[in-house]
Amino acid sequence: MFATPAFAQAAGAAATPGGDLITMLPMMLILFGAMYFFMIRPQSQQAKKHKAMLAALKRNDTVVMSSGLIGKVTRIEDAEIMVEIATGVNVRVVKAMITEVRVKGEPAPANDAKN
Repeated sequence: MFATPAFAQAAGAAATPGGDLITMLPMMLILFGAMYFFMIRPQSQQAKKHKAMLAALKRNDTVVMSSGLIGKVTRIEDAEIMVEIATGVNVRVVKAMITEVRVKGEPAPANDAKN
């Protein structure tokens, strides 16, 4: 009643619901490229720097662990290190849990003021 049969036949076939592959492919490539440059590449660079930092670890370095403890390296093994967190208190730590290696020559801030 609203549309005549001739008008309905002239409308033609409906478009495919998913779109054409040729139009979707460039958009997918752009999204993958953006994801690579904003997520994958920085994470792999950070992992590479962390691995190099652990490889350069040596005795008497001051390290910060992921738990927040600060200590001095006393012994290094393949996957673990021995860290002195207080005088005479040594703990074994997995190397991957070291987040920062502080410079040995870094001066501590002075709390006393001379008048």
